[in-house]
Amino acid sequence: MSHHIGARFALLSLASTSVLALAAPLHAQSAPTSSANQDIIVTATKRSVLLQNVPFSINAQTAQDIQRAHATTLEDLSRNIAGLTIQNLGPGQSQVAIRGVSSGQIARDQPGVQEQVGVYLDESVISMSLFTPDLDLYDLNRVETLRGPQGTLFGAGSEGGTIRYITNQPTTSKTEASIEGNFNAIDGGSMGGSAKGMVNVPLTPDLAVRAVGYYTFYPGFIDARYLNGTVQKNVNEGFRTGGRLAFAWKPTDDITITPRVLFQHLHADGFNRRDVFNLYGNPFTDPPVHLGKNEQLLLHPEAFDDKLFIADNTATIKLGGVALTSVSTYTHRKLFVDRDDSTLDGSVSVDLGLPDAAVLLPSSLIDRTRLKQFTQEVRLASDNDGPFQWVVGGFYLHNTRDYSQRSVEPGYDAYVDAALGAGTSAAVANGFPADTPYASEIPYKLRELAAFAEATYDVLPVLHVTAGGRYYDYKEKRRFVSGGLYANGDNRTDQTKSNGFTPRFLVSWDATPNIKVNAQASKGFRLGGVNDPLNLPLCDGGVPNGPDAQTFGGHPNYKDETLWDYEGGVKAHFGPLRVNAAFFYNRIQNLQVTADAGSCSSRVIFNVPKAHAEGAEWEFAYTPVRGLDLNLSGTYTHSVFDSTIEGPSGTPVAGIRDGNRLPTVPNFQLSAGGTYTQPVNREKGIDAFISASYQYIGSRYTQPADQEGNPQSFVSNLPFGGASGLDATVLNLRLPKYEIVNLSTGLRFPGQMEISIYVNNLLNKQALLSFDRERGGRARLAFDVNQPRTIGMTFSKHF
Repeated sequence: MSHHIGARFALLSLASTSVLALAAPLHAQSAPTSSANQDIIVTATKRSVLLQNVPFSINAQTAQDIQRAHATTLEDLSRNIAGLTIQNLGPGQSQVAIRGVSSGQIARDQPGVQEQVGVYLDESVISMSLFTPDLDLYDLNRVETLRGPQGTLFGAGSEGGTIRYITNQPTTSKTEASIEGNFNAIDGGSMGGSAKGMVNVPLTPDLAVRAVGYYTFYPGFIDARYLNGTVQKNVNEGFRTGGRLAFAWKPTDDITITPRVLFQHLHADGFNRRDVFNLYGNPFTDPPVHLGKNEQLLLHPEAFDDKLFIADNTATIKLGGVALTSVSTYTHRKLFVDRDDSTLDGSVSVDLGLPDAAVLLPSSLIDRTRLKQFTQEVRLASDNDGPFQWVVGGFYLHNTRDYSQRSVEPGYDAYVDAALGAGTSAAVANGFPADTPYASEIPYKLRELAAFAEATYDVLPVLHVTAGGRYYDYKEKRRFVSGGLYANGDNRTDQTKSNGFTPRFLVSWDATPNIKVNAQASKGFRLGGVNDPLNLPLCDGGVPNGPDAQTFGGHPNYKDETLWDYEGGVKAHFGPLRVNAAFFYNRIQNLQVTADAGSCSSRVIFNVPKAHAEGAEWEFAYTPVRGLDLNLSGTYTHSVFDSTIEGPSGTPVAGIRDGNRLPTVPNFQLSAGGTYTQPVNREKGIDAFISASYQYIGSRYTQPADQEGNPQSFVSNLPFGGASGLDATVLNLRLPKYEIVNLSTGLRFPGQMEISIYVNNLLNKQALLSFDRERGGRARLAFDVNQPRTIGMTFSKHF
């Protein structure tokens, strides 16, 4: 990471300069008020509505909430949002779930699997299953979390809900700018920081431009040990850099055009993985190897790289009581993932009886994704204050996605040919390069058309009824070509298509001026797809028609997943107290669950006929006295399978058993926090503040199978390095509950300037976020872990 040293010194210099700037003359402006006391405007219904008037469950984290939480990612915010859970799988690779609707961990080499939660940047859809972009939160107006199916207005992928990053728009009303500097250090890790800035300039009375730029260096805390005895410190360091450039042109009072471009580059030199068992070094080898708390064993360095470009344009024309809106979005992404594949390839080499020199060859598994996507939405909406409000529109998506995977192991072919016969490697190459035990090319073409409508009518001044629906038509075509010793030598083209209708019904009653009650029944959907063929040469050690081949074979496609949500909620406001609560029941059909196909080193999507998720969520915001803001939120969720899928032996497949929990989400989640602000110099308008937050996350399972016979005993059956292969590693795969405490304190000055010092994860709790296994656990066992205690300082100024 030497090429980042200059950037780190620049960040430290910026932070130091920011501290010195406190001595500069200041001009008073009022400090921002707590979001608990604001009337927040949201656009979750495709119209601007007060947050408390939205007739379904929604959370809005404002810019001030983001700043107070010292949040840099959506995962940081999620712990303060009832019902929202994020499974951390590394930078830019987290998975989102809302209200317990989750089908389990999606692996990096499942490029066709769709998301269950839609993610939008303003009006533009940016979701992409596992690789939904991890956008920077700077200069956002708010982050909206819409709970429950949003299939009517937001379409496929919004089955569990929708998350919307809402940016600040260019304005012609004033010239303004802001800067922010941060540096931080991890206990037992390295130092990081960020530098960010924004400027808004009116160019003419009807044209403005807003530019945002940012650079963040992520510190690391995972150390990698190599077989030659060297140790690489903090291998999960990385950076995120990018910016947005937006224009707002209003040639008349009735026309607004907002074109924008965004670029972001996210890079990490490794992953937050802590090894527990590794083929090359474990307690059973000679000599025994005991890895430390935050250590992993590598033969090949790892990396993740994500380059994102978005160009979009939103245009609105008001036509006398009706607004016509067009949203056009072009997205271009390049994803590169380089993983140490040595344990997988080495385990196969042991099975094949290859010499130790072959087993010890470093191997790299390289995934590349290139995506080009165009979406177009056109809608008409009412633009008046009458009792009848409506929106009707159409949506088009065209997506081309090229995915490739290469297992690169220099020198491997010579060992294979010596053991299995000359020419063996060339015979199975199927056109791919030498020393490539596995390779695949999977180009996709996806097309979706949809039409939607939703209307609200005030039956009485206090009674509002909403009905809507969406019709969709989807087609997917993909080619699958594979080669190498581990592959089947496939060259096939598959197609799938589906269509459907998702209705929505809402009733909202203003019981009193301060209490609103609502009820909803709505349907959401997640598109189906095509399963990859099994790696039959690896299944059951190459035994034809073995148990794993029988269990996981014969599933070429998987169907659309659908969900019916039934919920009731209340929103109340009593002076300084706000209360939002909801009860929900989600009935899921054809839940798409990823099953790890054991020895085949493949993954297969099964449709589970029935499952459900039910529970309650609540959010309280209270300001008992001026300057003291308190909040409490929580969720209880009971989400389980209501069906069993049995294999040929009559036992449940991959933990899909009636009554077993759905994976990745806790039964209980709680967040509490408070901020106290006190003037320290009334004449100069200087305030001091102190904030504290507490987050509790209950136990979870990474995959459904993890709860079968847990704690589980893993036996590699791989005699190597002095290990017999018969020794067992026993692990409790129930990810334990954890608690995170954060503290911050600082000063606010006139002119919207603030300096703060914070400690995240004050108690230095190490949480196990997900379980990672290679080749069914025979080659490697590991856990993804959270960031240790982090101390930092942030300076911000608005001009």
